[in-house]
Amino acid sequence: MKNILPEKIDIFLTVNAQAIEEHFNKNDPSPYYKRQLSHEFEEYINRVKTPARRATIIEYKITCNSEDDKQYTEPLMYAIKRHFSSIMLAKQGEFERFKRRNYTVLFAGLAIILLSHIFIPMLIKDEGGVESAILTGIDIFSWVMMWQPIDNLLFHWNKHLKDINTIKKLTEAPVIYTENLQ
Repeated sequence: MKNILPEKIDIFLTVNAQAIEEHFNKNDPSPYYKRQLSHEFEEYINRVKTPARRATIIEYKITCNSEDDKQYTEPLMYAIKRHFSSIMLAKQGEFERFKRRNYTVLFAGLAIILLSHIFIPMLIKDEGGVESAILTGIDIFSWVMMWQPIDNLLFHWNKHLKDINTIKKLTEAPVIYTENLQ
């Protein structure tokens, strides 16, 4: 059976006086547009976005039950987009630390190899195998040290970019109103 990832994800939200309280942290006294999202609501959005891939389109579909409920939509969407904007900044910082750490270890390993091949032959004037054994040992140590950063930089960066891209889509997703006016 083939696992098909969706090309479009709809996040369905109902906005009314009762539901709006469920979307936000009950202990936050701020106005709606500045409130923190509730843990359950954030988990709902995270569950819905899980199968997203880079080309997936994300949209918010908001249903209002009455004309009075429309007043809650703008503060809700502002709070959602503000929340995911701060998460996106944190993910971008995490990705920058990931790259910096791996490049630092990679260049440190290359520097050790370079310096050992320059200075060890100057220090050891032995014609025997001692110099060769020391250089080979340092080469092995350096390549072992550089293996993980090379692996990370070649194969594991995509997860970070996918997360950043998906969260960016959540902050920029269009809002479509579906009215269920009674």
